Amino acid sequence: MALASVLKRYVQRKVGNRNEDWKEVKDDEKEEFSKLYKLWKGPTKDTCTTYKAIPRFYYKLPSEDELLLQKLREESRAVFLQRRSRELLDNDELQGLWFLLDKHHTSPLVGDEQMINFEDFMKVSDLAGQKCKPFFKPSVFAKLLQSDPYGRISIMQFFNYVMRKVWLHQTRIGLSLYDVAGQGHLKESDLENYILELIPTLPQLDGLEKSFYSFYVCTAVRKFFFFLDPLRTGKVKIQDILACSFLDDLLELRDEELSKEVQESNWFSAPSALRVYGQYLNLDKDHNGMLSKEELARYGTGTLTDVFLNRVFQECLTYDGEMDYKTYLDFVLALENRKEPQALQYLFRLLDVQNRAFLNVFALNYFFRAIQEQMKLHGQEPVSFQDIKDEIFDMVKPKDPLKISMNDMVNCGQGDTVVSILIDLNGFWTYENREVLVTDDSEV
Repeated sequence: MALASVLKRYVQRKVGNRNEDWKEVKDDEKEEFSKLYKLWKGPTKDTCTTYKAIPRFYYKLPSEDELLLQKLREESRAVFLQRRSRELLDNDELQGLWFLLDKHHTSPLVGDEQMINFEDFMKVSDLAGQKCKPFFKPSVFAKLLQSDPYGRISIMQFFNYVMRKVWLHQTRIGLSLYDVAGQGHLKESDLENYILELIPTLPQLDGLEKSFYSFYVCTAVRKFFFFLDPLRTGKVKIQDILACSFLDDLLELRDEELSKEVQESNWFSAPSALRVYGQYLNLDKDHNGMLSKEELARYGTGTLTDVFLNRVFQECLTYDGEMDYKTYLDFVLALENRKEPQALQYLFRLLDVQNRAFLNVFALNYFFRAIQEQMKLHGQEPVSFQDIKDEIFDMVKPKDPLKISMNDMVNCGQGDTVVSILIDLNGFWTYENREVLVTDDSEV
């Protein structure tokens, strides 16, 4: 027993020493790792003096319960926008600039157009005042310089450039006033308020009844959000609004002598808005303010297939299986602008019946069978799916020969034709008889 106790104590002592050695090794390893990590990471906020010289550039937005901070932020933004607005040229200053340009133009004239060289350009810069300085840069002169043998630019082109810049800044400030969050984008309600307050300044909308204002605003706003917010984030950048042509189309309604043809082609005009809303009311047979699948089937020429309409009601926002006016507007914008990438994205989502981000032979056949059934109902001989499938793949020329992606549809330039073939009997008939239609047009 004594020998066993001695052996037991010996083993415990050896194990204890080994654990202590192991712990010491681990501590050394941890310390060495910390040194190497700090060396790799570089100076920290506490050890590097440059951190103290960098100004703070991020300020957290105040929360909803911080009312005082929210008010302070709103007032600060309002003061900032007012200051920026005062920095812009007003009408009198623009007239003064035109007078100086006219006075210091450089001979000879090009037809009736006055020109100015760089030397006179800089003279006008000195006389025009501090507000005009940003427009009189060498880069601006070089940008407007074309093929004049004397190295001059057109006074009219330069003045139009100044006017356009001033208008863009004015519009940006005007839109920013409705940017409640102050993040450079507008939510749907923000843009609705902007357009609602804009209506009285547009003579072409004078004939609209006030009861129709809400529907007009909804119609106008949907175009901005359909094309500028394809991911459906619920907001659009002010910068994107300024860059697109929609705002120009809307403000074009200030022209009191706008032709009937221009008004009909302008989505924001009163005739266009009344046309779209009138179509919606005509489709709404039960007058409940919503559209069922059966009511929507009468849209256009009434030749959209049941399979496609089923997909519309599966994928789009509905209320108890019926479509409201806002969802209908997205539907109309997609079908009336099938060549646009945003419209193709909307329609591609409906055609992608398997939710696999591409169209294969199964998806094409799934939709084209409905076209074949409609052809039988109209007493026509159905066209072979194999022929149509080959023609579609030849038109699109997808990167993968077995499936068509969204990018393939956009890049091929024939996406609108492919969509029409698959969802609309009238669209398919137009494609199938394209050569006859071209011959008839040439004879006329």
